[in-house]
Amino acid sequence: MSPTRVKCPTCGREIEWSERSPFRPFCSERCKLIDLGAWLSEQRGIPDDAPPVADPGLEPDPGSDDGR
Repeated sequence: MSPTRVKCPTCGREIEWSERSPFRPFCSERCKLIDLGAWLSEQRGIPDDAPPVADPGLEPDPGSDDGR
């Protein structure tokens, strides 16, 4: 049985999905870190279709004198 081959999500290079590929699904540590950087800089994210929820701490206090 031939090993499963996948494409690196960062560069598209084809790699073998096995214990011999320590950075899988990435082809290298460099591609792994590029992907991590994209998540940390919010270039990537999980879509959120939920409507925004108001933060109760930001609503004005009815008894407040400053109107906030």
